Amino acid sequence: MSVEQPPILAVPTNIITGFLGVGKTTAIIHLMANKPSDERWAVLVNEFGEIGVDGSLFEGQKTGSTKELNNDAQQVFIREVPGGCMCCAAGLPMQIALNQLLAEAKPDRLLIEPTGLGHPKEVLQVLSTDHYRQTLTLQKNITLVDARKLSDVRYTEHDTFNQQIAIADTVVGNKHDLYQEGDTQKLAEYVAQVGRPETKVIFSEHGVIDFAELEGSTTIDEHLPHHHHHGHSKPLASELPMPKNGVLKAENEGEGYQSIGWRFSSNKVFNRQQIIPLLVGLDVERMKAVFITDCGIYGYNLTPDGLTEVELDECMESRIEIISTHVDYSFETQLANCLL
Repeated sequence: MSVEQPPILAVPTNIITGFLGVGKTTAIIHLMANKPSDERWAVLVNEFGEIGVDGSLFEGQKTGSTKELNNDAQQVFIREVPGGCMCCAAGLPMQIALNQLLAEAKPDRLLIEPTGLGHPKEVLQVLSTDHYRQTLTLQKNITLVDARKLSDVRYTEHDTFNQQIAIADTVVGNKHDLYQEGDTQKLAEYVAQVGRPETKVIFSEHGVIDFAELEGSTTIDEHLPHHHHHGHSKPLASELPMPKNGVLKAENEGEGYQSIGWRFSSNKVFNRQQIIPLLVGLDVERMKAVFITDCGIYGYNLTPDGLTEVELDECMESRIEIISTHVDYSFETQLANCLL
């Protein structure tokens, strides 16, 4: 005899957004590691590329500062929506993933990380529909910004960058330890110009944000214009079965950027001493990867500030995603040469 499950009601929900490489994933990992121990959290992650790497990075970091993120003791549940802006096609990819995540996790808090090239106003609109009005309670929207980028017109003239600031209840000037004199003031002035009058500005290093910054209702108007709409007609590469050769490649483009990524079956092992210099030498906007190597499993994160490496406990397969203004197709051969 089946027992009807109680409805999921008023889950506190935060959008954590920011442009490419600003440290959103690092900030969420820190928040998860320091969440109230008696709470169940759910994290919905959107990626511009179709391969999907963030889920492996989240779930693989079960030791060290993140502790056991994905087991019952820590009670954190993660789901990915790869392949561009998750609000597209009338929000269907996002709604499917979100409904599955809420049913599985029955969370006490939901964190949503849109892709750095996504459209947060449209994500907010999906969350504000009647379908979610009782299920979710929209709390503060957090936008991470690297103030050093305010001198670069590729950021200040990019609609998504400005939209992320416009929807923020709190703007976090991340990577504060790397700022030069005047950067802090420049960010405060830019938020005053682009953001809303009540937007708060704080600063952080390494994505460390106090849990209290999540609490409290958002002040953004829920009735937002939906000016962005396009569909995804083909299956995502993250969901396709692995071909017999054990390698799957996918490309995507939009918002002035291109992505290219690969999945490698678990029996393909990389030479760690070769893969590191190859990744360091990349001239791209963003790179994320997880690799099964001869020395263990490692996650990699490349931004203009450099390459970071973290040891992981597990991953199902090796994956890499690159975002840039142009694609260097010779990289594929170089990557294959790092296989044992």
